[in-house]
Amino acid sequence: MIRGRLLSCRPFFHSSLVAPMPSHHPSARKVLTGLTGLLLIGLALALGSGVTRLDWVALLRDPLGQANAGQALILWQLRLPRVLLAGLIGAALAMTGAAMQGLFRNPLADPSIIGVTSGASLGASVVIAGLSMFGVGAGTLGLSGLIAGAFLGGLITSALVYRMASAGGGTSVVMMLLVGLAVAALAGAVNSALAFVVDNEALRRISLWQMGGLTGASWQQVQMAAVLMLPALLLLPRQALALDALLLGESEARHLGVDVTAVQRQLIVLVVLAVAAAVALAGVIAFIGLIVPHMLRLWLGPQHRLLLPASGLAGALLLVLADVLARSLLPPAELPLGILTALLGAPLFLSLLRQRQLFLPA
Repeated sequence: MIRGRLLSCRPFFHSSLVAPMPSHHPSARKVLTGLTGLLLIGLALALGSGVTRLDWVALLRDPLGQANAGQALILWQLRLPRVLLAGLIGAALAMTGAAMQGLFRNPLADPSIIGVTSGASLGASVVIAGLSMFGVGAGTLGLSGLIAGAFLGGLITSALVYRMASAGGGTSVVMMLLVGLAVAALAGAVNSALAFVVDNEALRRISLWQMGGLTGASWQQVQMAAVLMLPALLLLPRQALALDALLLGESEARHLGVDVTAVQRQLIVLVVLAVAAAVALAGVIAFIGLIVPHMLRLWLGPQHRLLLPASGLAGALLLVLADVLARSLLPPAELPLGILTALLGAPLFLSLLRQRQLFLPA
């Protein structure tokens, strides 16, 4: 029913978009097949990149490493979980960014607009600082405690931002941006206060973690990422038609039969779950959720049936290649992944802003 009504509203639908329609529409199958092929190439490149060169002929003959345990250990226990974790996190950040841009009808939106990134960062920092201040070893709560802290922090801050932006009925994008900005500033101040009072070891952990990175990636982290992120990666595309309708505006979407409030809540819960897990596992990685869906929207158009899965594939590819670059620039040291994505993403986004002359709606 929603699909038919959207087709009948197509002229108005196209004129209400934040990004112009591309001159041609590549087929969904070709786009997704091409991105999948590029992702597989990127995964293979990432597995082969590193200080130690792998003997692929020997590994193919003896994949379990009975003759060469060292090479098998590097492949199966170090590189493969890191590459898979990078792919999951990149896909989650990019797809949630596409969902946020559609939900708030704004090409400048990303998961940080609802406070989830800053809140998750603060929640994980509180866990690290709390363990240090009470003399509890870092391994006592382990990764599960860090993820729990990040998720609670992201949930609380995003709920606060959403509640304040929805006061008086409807959801104000400008209010969402302003409240999100204030929450991010408050979270940054609390993080700075925590850094001031904790000991040197906890300070180092907080600082390195906030720079973002995949050092020490393990199969346990991959399993946690899959459990927490796959629901969002599988369920967000099911909201494609609702997001298309929301591009018309909330009142028009309601006339098309969309339960706007339910859709907003479902999307925000999925975004909080995926992004909080990403922040807990890899720290703060900037611009993936902003740049990837924004560029794909300019190329593919606004329809979320294609945009959401394409963003997931492209985000996974971008973060996998960024991690390869982070490992290759200063060997044997690694450049923090969050720093690298910010250095690459910020100039690119500023260039897009200048070319497209995108501004926030009044």
